Amino acid sequence: MGRLRLGSILVNAPDGLRPVDVLTVTAVTSVTPAVRRVTLGAPADVVTAAGPTLSLLVPRVGDRSPRWPQIARDGRIVWPQGSHGVSMRRYTARRQDRAAGEVDVDFVLHGDGPAATWAAAAAPGDVLGVASSAPLGDAPAGWLLLVGDETAIPAIGRILGSAAAGARGVALVEVAGPEEEQPLPAPAGVEVRWLHRAGAAPGAGTLLVDAVAAVQPPAGSDVFAWVAAESATVRAVRADLRDRWGLRRGQHHAIGYWRRGRAMSGTD
Repeated sequence: MGRLRLGSILVNAPDGLRPVDVLTVTAVTSVTPAVRRVTLGAPADVVTAAGPTLSLLVPRVGDRSPRWPQIARDGRIVWPQGSHGVSMRRYTARRQDRAAGEVDVDFVLHGDGPAATWAAAAAPGDVLGVASSAPLGDAPAGWLLLVGDETAIPAIGRILGSAAAGARGVALVEVAGPEEEQPLPAPAGVEVRWLHRAGAAPGAGTLLVDAVAAVQPPAGSDVFAWVAAESATVRAVRADLRDRWGLRRGQHHAIGYWRRGRAMSGTD
């Protein structure tokens, strides 16, 4: 497997700004026809400190010397004046391995957004920046409901991988078809159900909304729901979780990863 180096300068400049971390690509693999995985090499302390959700700085295709922004002491991103050709998109790392010093990021190749376009053409020597990281927003519970489309698979995979062995529940995952299914190891009590669009456009149907509506809420309060998909879908599912399921704010996390009519770009 290829490696790439993460250059990280942690000392603040006199003006209080520091450079972003710059990552250099050395390997890219295809996970499914629509998903491309970029493996990034990083020092163990960077892997340990980074949360699973990364704010990636994506340059134009082929630009290996972009004008990167800088980071202020309070975490604000300070963009360079004038044209710089760098876009920011949030992605969940599929894997962070401290011992190997590696981070995997999966890109869905739908649409023509800057991240999908960059990933489709990614080659050894290309560069990405990382501005910040954040947690997934999940919480441990005895019964889990995980809901998402292909953009949410890395996060769902991470949540399933860290769930307690005795956890119960269901993961509802919408993809184009069986060719887009991925291995998602889960506790024995958590069922993974794949929902196929069968030719429908991403975000155009109600597969996830209908699937959640068909799930009977479990008895008891030890429940947590995590939802990420197209924004309108997430709003409909969130309403069901609050009304029919009766989940409180701390019992669910629902976020629109992308919006229909705009380029799909991870957690855009």
